[in-house]
Amino acid sequence: MAARAYWSGQIRLALVSIPVEIFSATKPSAQIHFNQVHKPSGKRIAYEKVVPGIGPVKREDIIKGYEVEKGEYVLLEEREIEAVKLESKRTLELVQFVEAHEIDPLYFEKPYYVTPKDQLAEEAFVVLREALRKSKKVALGQLALRGSEKLVALKPCGKGMLLETLRYADEVRAGRAFFSEIDDTAPDAELLDLATTLIDKRTAPFDAGEFENRYVEALRALIDKKARSKTGKAIIEDAGESGRGGSNVVDLMAALKKSVGTSGSTAAKKAAPAAKKPAAKKATETKKAAPAAKAPAKKPAPARKRA
Repeated sequence: MAARAYWSGQIRLALVSIPVEIFSATKPSAQIHFNQVHKPSGKRIAYEKVVPGIGPVKREDIIKGYEVEKGEYVLLEEREIEAVKLESKRTLELVQFVEAHEIDPLYFEKPYYVTPKDQLAEEAFVVLREALRKSKKVALGQLALRGSEKLVALKPCGKGMLLETLRYADEVRAGRAFFSEIDDTAPDAELLDLATTLIDKRTAPFDAGEFENRYVEALRALIDKKARSKTGKAIIEDAGESGRGGSNVVDLMAALKKSVGTSGSTAAKKAAPAAKKPAAKKATETKKAAPAAKAPAKKPAPARKRA
């Protein structure tokens, strides 16, 4: 079954319009969702929409309202909201181009794949994609998605393009307020060298497939175990972190030295053998050459006996 487009419209660059479709690049299937259940009966809890003093209400009687004062609402019908004239509902106009590194990762929100809507749109789509790739730029614009207008960034992604929604400036808290009490003193040079060495040892190419959602896997195991259990008793397992408790006072130098001495992450281990092969070869060559260099001197001939 083909994926359903999240948004369909056009990308506009000056006088050029490119019909496109946007698809969500993420999926929620990895998460485990719980329902609220009435413990004595084991039945799921249902929720009714009620009005205080009136009771349950019908779905068709529910309307959206904006609170202007306590208890006072401006009521808006769905057709009124849909009628708001916003060009970005069907058109993503590219208004600015920036270097990718200029956008702080703090602003990135959610990714979407962008494809040409049909074969007629492919030529213009490919031209825009390759122009962005050649210039090493990211395009910016605004797009109306599900009831709000989002700031978005557009960049090449393989044969297609990737659109990422961005947070607005007023949605991001300034870090200065949280970091103000951190001391400005420079770290000890030896400690810094040890920490850098530790980072170097555990450096490897990023591969998302190397990581698993351990919490979800542990929850699945617990659910399976509880489903097989006939007692209904709670299953509480030790998280295995008791050794990390106690005092927070540590000898940082000793801890870093010990950490540098231990092996790195799984990814680092995979990368380590390839890096160590040349050194091993050199050692072998040295051993082969050693006997010739250390050959013992010939013993002097024994003296002849006199007659």
